[in-house]
Amino acid sequence: MDLDAYVAEHGAEWRRLEQLTGRRRLDATEVDELVVLYQRTATHLSALRSRSPEPALVNRLSHLVLAARARITGRPRPSWAAVRRFVLADLPAALYRAWPWWCAVATGFSALSGFLIWFVAGHPDTAAAFIGEAAAKDLVDSGFAGYYTEFAAPTFAFHLWTHNAWLAAQCLASGVLVVPVFYLLWQNALNIGVVGGVMISYGRADVFFGLITPHGLLELTGIFVAAGVGLRTAWAWISPPADLSRGRAVAEAGRAAIVVAAGLVGLFAVSALLEAFVTPAPVPAAVRIAVGATAWLAFLSYALLLGRHATARAALASPRPARRPSGGH
Repeated sequence: MDLDAYVAEHGAEWRRLEQLTGRRRLDATEVDELVVLYQRTATHLSALRSRSPEPALVNRLSHLVLAARARITGRPRPSWAAVRRFVLADLPAALYRAWPWWCAVATGFSALSGFLIWFVAGHPDTAAAFIGEAAAKDLVDSGFAGYYTEFAAPTFAFHLWTHNAWLAAQCLASGVLVVPVFYLLWQNALNIGVVGGVMISYGRADVFFGLITPHGLLELTGIFVAAGVGLRTAWAWISPPADLSRGRAVAEAGRAAIVVAAGLVGLFAVSALLEAFVTPAPVPAAVRIAVGATAWLAFLSYALLLGRHATARAALASPRPARRPSGGH
C-alpha cells in the first residue's frame, strides 16, 4: 500500500469526520454524513492495520473512530430517574422487607443494654471492675460530655460518619456468618451499658440521656438495620423460601443488602451531623432530643410507610409466579 497516496485520497474525509464529531449541534443531513464517514473511516482503519500498520496514523484514526462512535451512540449521562427510583422505591422497599429482622435486633439490643445499665448502676463495684474507679470518676466529671467537644465539629462528624459506616459494613458483610454480627452488637451494648450505668450511679442520668439520645436514636437504628439485613442474608442461606433455590435466595438477599448499604451511607451522614453539631449545642436537652427524635421518626416513616407502598407497587408490577401444588392432577 502506498501510504502517502492513501492519505491523500481519504484525508479530506477524515478531516470532515473530525469536524462533524467536534460540533455541538448537527442537523439531519450532517448526522447522515457523520454516520457514512464513520463507516468509511472504520473501513480505512481496518485496511491500514492489516496492510500498512503505521503507528501514528493508526493511532489518529483509532481515536477519530472512537470519538465518532461516541457521538453517534451518545455519551452516557447520569440518570436522575435512576436516582429517584433508588430513593423512592428500591431503598425503602429493601428496608421494609427486612423490618422484622432489624426490629428484632433493636428489641434485643435495647433489652440487653437496659439490663446492663440497670445492673452497673445498681452495683458500682462492677463499673470499677470494667474501667477502674479513677476512670469512672473522670468519665462522670468531664470525660463523657467532653467527648462531644474534643474535636472541631466538621472533623468529628467525618470521623463518626466513617466509623459508623465501617461498623455497618462489617455487620452486612459478616452477616452470613452470624456470630460476628452478635459479637459487634455485644460490644456496643456493653459499652452503652457500662457508660450509662456509671453515669446513673453517680447521679448524672440527665447528662447521659441528654447527650446520647439526640444522635443515638438514628445512629443505633442504622446499626440495627445493618445487623438485621446481614442476619437476613444468613437466614436465606440456612432456610431459603420454598420457591427459591438456596443460591437464588442468598443472591436476592445480597442484592437487597447492597441497596441498604448504599442507603446507610446517607443515614450515618445525618447521624454524624447530629452528633457533631446538635448533641453538644448549648440549648436545652429537650430541644436537642426533639431534633434527634424528628430525624429518627422521619427515617422510620420512610422505611415503614414509604417502604410498604414501594413494596406493594413492586409486587403489582412484577408478581412472582405461584408454585404449582405438588401431587395434584
